[in-house]
Amino acid sequence: MTDPRQNTPLTPGPDLSSRPATQGISAAEIIATLLSIIWLLGALVFFVFIPNSRDNFNGMQFVTVMLTIFLPVAMIWVAAMSARSVRVMREESARLQAAIDGIRSSYIQQQQSTTLGHKPEVEQKLEALAEAAEETKSVIATFASTRQAQTAAFTPSRPAPLDDQPALALGTPAEDLSPPLPTDDLIRALNFPENAEDLDGFTSLRMALKDRKASQVITAAQDILTLLSQDGIYMDDLRYDRAKPELWRRFAKGERGRMVAQLGGVHDRSSLALTAGRMREDVVFRDAAHHFLRKFDKMVLDFEPEATDANLAALSTTRTAVAFMLLGRVAGIFN
Repeated sequence: MTDPRQNTPLTPGPDLSSRPATQGISAAEIIATLLSIIWLLGALVFFVFIPNSRDNFNGMQFVTVMLTIFLPVAMIWVAAMSARSVRVMREESARLQAAIDGIRSSYIQQQQSTTLGHKPEVEQKLEALAEAAEETKSVIATFASTRQAQTAAFTPSRPAPLDDQPALALGTPAEDLSPPLPTDDLIRALNFPENAEDLDGFTSLRMALKDRKASQVITAAQDILTLLSQDGIYMDDLRYDRAKPELWRRFAKGERGRMVAQLGGVHDRSSLALTAGRMREDVVFRDAAHHFLRKFDKMVLDFEPEATDANLAALSTTRTAVAFMLLGRVAGIFN
C-alpha cells in the first residue's frame, strides 16, 4: 500500500556510512619513526660508548636514564597521534559538508517540484476521500435495506401442514437437508484454530465450511484477516472493550447511535490509522472489508434470536468479531 502522506524521497547524497581510507601511514608517523630511531641510537651511543662513572650508579640515576631515553620518544609519538587525529577530523568535516550540500540541493529540488505539483495532488486526495465517503454511505444504506428485508423474512407465517410428514419440493439443495451447525462449533470456527495442535478448532472449522451460510462468513473473515496481517495488524494483539450481550442484541435489531457505539471498542490508534488509510487507498482491501461486514452483519441477525448471553459474549471475543469491531469503527457503521 502506498502511503499518500509520504513525501517524495530525497535524492541520495554522499554515503555517510563509508569511512575515509585512514589506514595508511602518514608523513607525521614516518617522521616520528625516524626521530625515535635517531634518539634511541644517540642515547645508546651516549650511555654505552662514552665513558662515565659507574661506581656510584644508584636507583635514582637508573630512573633518570630511562626517562631520558624513553620520555622524548613518547612525546614524539603523542605529537604524531595528534597530527593523525587532526587529519581524520578534517576528512570527516569535508565529508559532512559534502553530505549537507547534497541534502540541501535535494531539499530545494523537492520543494520546487512540490510547489509545481501541489495543487493537483491535493485535488486527487480530496477526490479519493469523497469517493470513499460515498462508498461508505452506500454500504451503510445496503446494511439498512438488507436488515429490513431479513427481519421481514425472519418470522414468516407458517402454513398448516397437509399431513404429518410434508414432502420437500423437488430440487431442494443438499445443504438445506443437513442439520444446522451447533452454536459452539460456529463460535469456535469464527475464532479459527489457536495453533496446529488445536484439533477441536480444526474440526469446528471443517464443519463450518460445509455449512453454506457459515462458510461465507468464514471465507470473508479469512480474507480480511490475511489482508490486515500484511500491515502487521493481528487480532490477538489488539486491546478492545468487551461489549455487553445486550448491545449485540440491540445492534442485531437495527439500533444505531450512541447506545451501540461501544461495539466499536478497538482503541489502537495505529491499527485504526493503518486500516483507515488502506480503506481509502486499496480498492481490493475496501471491497473485501465491505463484503466481510455485510456477511458478518447477516450472521449476527440470524444468530442473535437463538443465542444466549453466554453465546454472544463468547462470539464477541472471537478473532472474526474483533475484526468486525475494527472495520466497523473505521467504516462508521456503529454511528
